Amino acid sequence: MTKRVDKPFLISVVLLIVAGFIIFISASLGILAREGASFGRIALKQLVFGIGLGTIFLITTTKIPYKFWRRNALYIFLLSLILTALVFIPGIGFEHGGAQRWISVGPYSFQPAEFLKIGALIYFAAWVSSMKNKIKDSKFGLMPLLVILGLTAGILLAQPDTDTFIVLFISLVGIFIAGGGKWRDVLILGLICLIGVATLAFTRPYLMKRFTTFLNPAADAQGAGYQIQQSLIAIGTGGLTGRGFGQSIQKFHFLPEPIGDSIFAVAGEEFGFVGSSALIILFSFFALRGMKIASHISDPFGRLLVIGIVILIISQAFINIGAMLGVLPLTGIPLTFVSHGGTALMVAMGEVGIVLHLSKLQSR
Repeated sequence: MTKRVDKPFLISVVLLIVAGFIIFISASLGILAREGASFGRIALKQLVFGIGLGTIFLITTTKIPYKFWRRNALYIFLLSLILTALVFIPGIGFEHGGAQRWISVGPYSFQPAEFLKIGALIYFAAWVSSMKNKIKDSKFGLMPLLVILGLTAGILLAQPDTDTFIVLFISLVGIFIAGGGKWRDVLILGLICLIGVATLAFTRPYLMKRFTTFLNPAADAQGAGYQIQQSLIAIGTGGLTGRGFGQSIQKFHFLPEPIGDSIFAVAGEEFGFVGSSALIILFSFFALRGMKIASHISDPFGRLLVIGIVILIISQAFINIGAMLGVLPLTGIPLTFVSHGGTALMVAMGEVGIVLHLSKLQSR
C-alpha cells in the first residue's frame, strides 16, 4: 500500500487548472466589450474564490481520513439537501436568468447544488458498499437509488437546474453499476430517465427547444440555434493551430457566455485543433488515471467514491465539449476547471483532494 498521493493524477489536475485559467483569462477579455462588465473583478474572483479557496479545499480533503466521509455520509447528504433547499427562501436565495440557484452571503454568492452533488455521491457510495451482495435485490439497490434521485430531483428541477441533475444521475448510476447493481435495474432506470426527459421536454418549452435545435441547428440561426452556430464558427475558424492566445473574434459580441458554457469554443478558436485535442486528452488522462486508482483500492467505499467523483467531473466536461461541437444538445453545464464559477471550481478541487487521499490506499 502506497502512502503518497498518485502523482500522475495530481499532475493532470494541475495542468487542467493552469490551462483552464489561461483559457479563462483570454475568454474574459471578451466581456470588456459588454456593458457593465469588469474584467479585473471577474478574473480576481476566479483566481481567489475558485483556484485559491479550491487549493485550500484540495489540501484539506487530501488530509481528511476517508472513513470520516463514510461515517458521516447520511449527515453530509441531508445537510447538502437542506443547504440546496435554502435557495427558495426569500432573502437567502436569489434568482438570476430565470433560475433560483444561488445563495447570497453578504456581497458574495455561491451555488449550493455543487455541494449536493458530492453529498449524494458520498452517501450512495457508503450505502452500496455497506449492502455488498444485497445491492442486487431491488429493495436494497434500485429503490434506495430512486429515493436519492427523487429527493435531489425535487430540489434541482424546481430551481430549475436540469443539467446538474443529469450529471448527478449519470454519476449515481455509475456507482450503482460498479457496485454490482443488476443490468435489469439499470435498464429500468434508463426507461424512467427517458420518460422523465420526455415529460420535462413537453412541459418546459426551453428544453424542447434544445432538442429541436440539436436536430436542426440551422432552422433558427438567429434565435435558438445562435449559440451553436457561433460556437461552430469559432471552432472552425481556429483551424489546425488557432488564431493565437487572446486573438478570438467570436468572444466579442458573438458568443453568448464566452467565460461560461461557451468557453471551449473560445479555446478552439484560439488554440485550434491541436490545443482543443490537448485539452480533451488531458481530461481523458484524468478519467483513465482516476479509474486506475479506483481499481487498485481494496476498500469498497473508497473505490466507489473515486468512481463516482471521476464520472461526475468527466461527464460534466465532456457534455459541455460535446454541446459546443454540436454532437450533444446545448446545456448550461460549465466546463470543469475552465469555465467561470468559483463554487464549481472550488468544490471540484475538493473532490480531487478526496481522490488523492484515497489514492494512498492503492495496493502495489
